[in-house]
Amino acid sequence: MHLVPAERAGRRTIDGHRVCDAIAAIGEPGHVRTWADRFALLADPGRLALLLALHRTGPLAVSDLAVATGMRDPAVSQALRLLRAAGVVAGEKDGRVVRYRVVDPLAADLLKHCTAETD
Repeated sequence: MHLVPAERAGRRTIDGHRVCDAIAAIGEPGHVRTWADRFALLADPGRLALLLALHRTGPLAVSDLAVATGMRDPAVSQALRLLRAAGVVAGEKDGRVVRYRVVDPLAADLLKHCTAETD
């Protein structure tokens, strides 16, 4: 059980080799935190609705997203601010209008699976 940290080494295991495989599969705590944060972004129904709309339709403005999702413009803007800060969406300015789109390929792949039932 070469991968078990010293503070857990004295604990009883049933399948020690699988414990090491599990530790290797989990990886570094920072990597796990990054993925947990990414899933937390998707866990909010409003943000997920926005991302599904953007994924299926392409670039949309805040007001259009608000109508599509039933959210208010300020709530859409706040959600997009979080998604933009996380690198999941990006906005492209067209005159006075900013249209947002999904730019994170991993998020796009996850969204593809969310919408597979409607295809």
